[in-house]
Amino acid sequence: MPGDAAALAAAAAAIPRDWHGGFDPATPAARLDLFGPGDIRPVWERNRLLALPLLAMAARLAPADGHLAAARALLAEWRAANPPFRGPAWACGQEAALRAMHLCLALALLDATPGPAMRALLAAHARRIAATQAYAAAQDNNHAISEAAGLFVIGLVLGDGALARRGARRLARAVARLVLPCGAFAQASPGYHRLLLDTLAIAEWFRRRHGAPPFPAPFAARAEAATRWLHRVAEPATGALPRCGAVDDSAFADLSLRGPQDARGSVERAARLFCGMGADVPEDPGCAWLGLPPPAARLARGGPWRSAGWMGEEAGRLRVLLRSGAGLPFRPAQCDLLHLDLWADGAPLLMDGGTGAYNPAPGDAWWMEALWGTAAHNTIQFDGQEQMPRLGRFLLAAWPRCEALPAGARLTDSRGRVQERRLRLIGRSLVVEDTVRGPFAGLALRWRLGPGPWRAGPRGAEGPRGRIRIEADAPLRLRLAQGWHSPAYGVVEPAEVIEARAAAPVSRLVTVVEAA
Repeated sequence: MPGDAAALAAAAAAIPRDWHGGFDPATPAARLDLFGPGDIRPVWERNRLLALPLLAMAARLAPADGHLAAARALLAEWRAANPPFRGPAWACGQEAALRAMHLCLALALLDATPGPAMRALLAAHARRIAATQAYAAAQDNNHAISEAAGLFVIGLVLGDGALARRGARRLARAVARLVLPCGAFAQASPGYHRLLLDTLAIAEWFRRRHGAPPFPAPFAARAEAATRWLHRVAEPATGALPRCGAVDDSAFADLSLRGPQDARGSVERAARLFCGMGADVPEDPGCAWLGLPPPAARLARGGPWRSAGWMGEEAGRLRVLLRSGAGLPFRPAQCDLLHLDLWADGAPLLMDGGTGAYNPAPGDAWWMEALWGTAAHNTIQFDGQEQMPRLGRFLLAAWPRCEALPAGARLTDSRGRVQERRLRLIGRSLVVEDTVRGPFAGLALRWRLGPGPWRAGPRGAEGPRGRIRIEADAPLRLRLAQGWHSPAYGVVEPAEVIEARAAAPVSRLVTVVEAA
């Protein structure tokens, strides 16, 4: 088998074992305060127990080096610290499902069957997942996918046919609802799209391993379309994803040790399972561990494409992604409609600021406004107001109406203000034309710039990798301002932003970006 046992063991050891953070491990999970003690997202990541399948692989490669004993000790430590249904590890059905699939994956990689203690642990996970299935389904996001997949895999590993069939039905229903025929996912986020594919791929791999019937239609077609969608969006040379929408840096079942910043292993695994083709890494070690040989055919790249909520194009070394919003009937997570990412030679020239954290520390509470609001995105803001008012941490109201245009998209907000954005890739340049109308006094067009340094000029800005020029049919006030960017979950850094302001009756703005 491929890989380096020492590298796998080191990756497992690098995952922190602070199972609780600031959360009370004795409190019944259903009554746990998920926000007051801090950000629970990093705590949940540790409790997914990715270290167990990594140690299982290390044990296969170097049986005499104590990796299996290390896995058993880790699991014993975790079980002692996290009795069922108490504390943060049991507070979320999705987290229970992802952890259970890692447990099952570790067993499968060792070609082992679960003993009595493991069977009891997996059964407890199934009970936890089943307790909040209605809540998961109501969210219309990855929870419904992950929890159904968890029940299905647990059922297979425990030999519980009824549980496996129930999980399979629910997974097929969730995929049919949340993954559109074009491959777009209900969560408008390349990062969560990766988690979708990782979850579906592990469920499908276990289905084949146990000889279970295929998932009901349209599962296969939707999974293939979703794979092709992420393949278009991921940077082929590095696996980097635009940090659009909500981003929590999940890297589920990351057997290739690529981490949250490189989605190529996820796309490769899904392409082999759902498309019968390869993607961009024919020698992917994670696929080899799962017995997925590299097919001769590979997914095609390049050209323009559209899906519900998005459109994009790849031409030469330029790649553009527009958050069109059109045709995606699910709730937005951020005020990011008509946001645009532009990548040149594998790195962003114009970028989304990312997420920061779902529950920043009190001193960092400004992250949410700085990264989730309209001003944090490469779009137009009317009169300093948000595209949508925020009702809660993850809930926005008064969704704009979004419609597709031949070369872009149109947004009409709840106040009757309209922005139409059209794109043209010409050689090494991108031309963005924004036309606006409606009841507004002034607007601001912002472009969050990729790594610099950038220098302001009379009509835009110039940096080592390109230049940007903005013109309008009304006087513009341009400035190079400091914004913010979250390159990883829990990390926020300064970023340069070129900002163009104009007063009504401005109706047309044209931005030209030239890659060096």
